[in-house]
Amino acid sequence: MTFSATLSPGQRLRDLLAEPGILICPGIYDGFSARLVESMGFKTAAISGAGLSEANLGWADVGIMGYEENLRASSALAACTSIPLSADGDTGYGNAMNVYFTVQGFERAGIACLMIEDQVWPKRCGHMEGKQVISAEEGVEKIQAAVEARRDPGFVIKARTDATAVHGVGEAIRRLNLYAEAGADLLFTDALLSAEDIAAVARNVSKPLSVNMGFGIRQRPTTPLLSARQLEDMGVKAVSYPRMLTSAAIQGMKNALGVLTQSIDENRVIDRPDLLVPFDELNTLMGLPRIKELERKFVRTRPGGAR
Repeated sequence: MTFSATLSPGQRLRDLLAEPGILICPGIYDGFSARLVESMGFKTAAISGAGLSEANLGWADVGIMGYEENLRASSALAACTSIPLSADGDTGYGNAMNVYFTVQGFERAGIACLMIEDQVWPKRCGHMEGKQVISAEEGVEKIQAAVEARRDPGFVIKARTDATAVHGVGEAIRRLNLYAEAGADLLFTDALLSAEDIAAVARNVSKPLSVNMGFGIRQRPTTPLLSARQLEDMGVKAVSYPRMLTSAAIQGMKNALGVLTQSIDENRVIDRPDLLVPFDELNTLMGLPRIKELERKFVRTRPGGAR
């Protein structure tokens, strides 16, 4: 799909959602993952709130990362990619009034879609124990505020409920439909524990459904891993993979550090090119050719004034 430069990020994402088939949204969390996902041809990506907290702060996704840290990191990712990005707005960092300003901040930052959830703050990663949710009525207020706050009608509001873990799938469906009536464009319920539950939610909600596939999450119970085609056949419109790249990055670093430790213990050089991205490939991925192009165009004077 070729994007028009005149379309907003939100409208570009809406166009992708309007296409036939399921939309694949890899989870990103830093410049490496953002640029890599785009370079490999994916049309969109979802910024992982857990990934941002873990990679930037070094702490688990339990509400330690605040609005400004999330916004700053998400803004940088939107600036280094051309594909539309979804961001994780957590609970909106307060009540409905806070949600209003949170949405405006992320929209100004160039984000295409913001997810607002109905957990009690401080929130928890969807597959952790001990979650609590606010009332459905307060959740509706937050979605209404989010819809009112956006200046671009194309900006996508994604409503998330964590009610399944607390009150069951039926309550999650009820809440999602309330949030849809309040104006949410895309719906998401976290931590569904069976394929039957996913299919039931998809059948019974009034707006498109998004789900997460938790590659890298091995504890039970958790959402079963299903293929994109299986999810599409169930009626799911979008699927994200929020922990795949963070888990892969940690495993890759563990592998490399293991070789380094071995080389130190054995007092010899162990070169494992298969564990490392070549330097030239890294520089290309990080935009060095574009930087050189700009230098040739604009930087004609050398240090000291020579030309």
